[in-house]
Amino acid sequence: MTPGDRLPPTRLLAGELRVSRGVVVQAYQRLTDEGLAAARTGSGTVVTGRGAPKTRPEAVDRRRALDQLRLPLSTPDGIDLNLSPGVPDLSAFPRTAWLRAERAVLDRVTGTDLGYGDPGGVTRLRFALASWLGRTRGVRAEADDVVVCAGVAQGLALIAQQRSKADIAVEDPGSRGAADQLAYWGMRPIGIPVDDEGMRVGELFETTAEAALLTPAHQFPTGVVLSPARRRALLEWPGLIIEDDYDAEHRYDRAPVAALQGSAPDKVVYLGSVSKSLAPGMRLGWMIAPRRMQAGLLAAKHATDLGNPALPQLVFAELLSTGVYERHLRAVRARQRLRRDALLSALRTHLPGARVTGVAAGLHLLVMLPEHSESDTSLAEKIAGTGVMVHPLSWHRQRPGPPGLVIGYAAHPPDRLTEAGERIGKAINHQAR
Repeated sequence: MTPGDRLPPTRLLAGELRVSRGVVVQAYQRLTDEGLAAARTGSGTVVTGRGAPKTRPEAVDRRRALDQLRLPLSTPDGIDLNLSPGVPDLSAFPRTAWLRAERAVLDRVTGTDLGYGDPGGVTRLRFALASWLGRTRGVRAEADDVVVCAGVAQGLALIAQQRSKADIAVEDPGSRGAADQLAYWGMRPIGIPVDDEGMRVGELFETTAEAALLTPAHQFPTGVVLSPARRRALLEWPGLIIEDDYDAEHRYDRAPVAALQGSAPDKVVYLGSVSKSLAPGMRLGWMIAPRRMQAGLLAAKHATDLGNPALPQLVFAELLSTGVYERHLRAVRARQRLRRDALLSALRTHLPGARVTGVAAGLHLLVMLPEHSESDTSLAEKIAGTGVMVHPLSWHRQRPGPPGLVIGYAAHPPDRLTEAGERIGKAINHQAR
C-alpha cells in the first residue's frame, strides 16, 4: 500500500481474517504508534508511510539496473528536452483510429481467435504484413513466412538463441543496444567500420563471423544507405544476413530504398516493427527468415511465450488492410519533416562549423564535430547541463573514432527543437572559447 491508501474497517477485516475485532484494533493502534498509519475523522485509518524507510534497498538496486541499460525513454533529472535517438512521437499514436479498428475486430472476433494459436502470429496479420511489405518494401514472402514477434528485439533474441557462441558482424558505429543484446544471448559481436557507403563489406570476408547485422536502408546512427556495389558484395558473402529495417517508413528527401531481403530471401532475415511508427510499448514486430530456419525459430518462439497477444495483432491487421496505417504514416512523415527542418536550421545557425548527416530519413540526425574537439561524452554532459539530452557518438562505437552527437527530433514540436538547437550550439561554442 502507498501513503494515503485507506485501511479496511476493523470489523470488515476481522471478519475476512476470521479473528476477533480486538486483534485488528490492536494492530491498527501499533501502526498508528509507529507513524505508519493515522486515524482520520470521516476517513477511517489511512497509511502515512512516515515511519517507513524512504527508499527500499531493492528499489535502489532496480533503478541502478535500469540506469545501466540506458533506456531511450527514460529522462534523467534536470533534462527538459530529451533528444535521445529512438524516442518516437508518442503523442501521434492514432488513438481514434485504433479504437475504431478495435471495435470492428471485437464485433467479429471468435473464441477461436482468442485461444492458443499459431506461435508465429494470427493468420490475418501475417497475410496483411506479407502483402504490405511486398508492396512497400519489396520483400518476397508469403503469409507462412512471417513470424510476428515482440519487436525487433525479440527477433534478434530468437536468432541468437539458435546461434549461441557464434561470431556476428555488427556495424561500427551501430546500435549499441542490438550489439549488447546479441552478446547477452551468447553471440560475439565483431565491429565492422561504416563509411559513407555503409558497412565496409569487404572486411566481412576477413572475419570469423557467421552472421552479420545491418541497417542497410538507413544506417543507425550515421544515416547512410548501403551502396549498390556493397549490397551486391554482401549478397556474395556466405554468412547469414540479418536486415533490421530501422525506421524505413520515415523517408523525406529521397525515394525509399528497397529491402535487401527481396534480392536474396534464402539468406536474409528481415526484421521490422511498429516501435517508431506507432509506439515501442506495443511490442509488435515481424521477422521473415529463410525457410530452412523457420522450424527452429517457431519452436523457440513457442517455448518463449506461446505467441504474441492476439487482439493487438488483429487490430493492427485491420489498420493495414483498410489503409488506415498508411494514412497514419503519411501524416507522421509530414510532421516529422517539419521537426527535422526546425532542428537542422537551428544547428546550422548556432553550430555552423559542424557537419550534419543522415537528414534524408529517420527520426534522428548525426552531428560530426571537428576531430580536435573535446570528447563527445564530455560535450554531451555539458549539453545536458543546459537541460538537453543527446547521445555521444562514442556510445555507439566498438572502437575509437571522430567525435559526434546523435540527436533525435521525433518527440518535440518545432519551436522546442529550435530552442534545443540554440542550447546545443551555445554549450559547444562556449566550450570552444
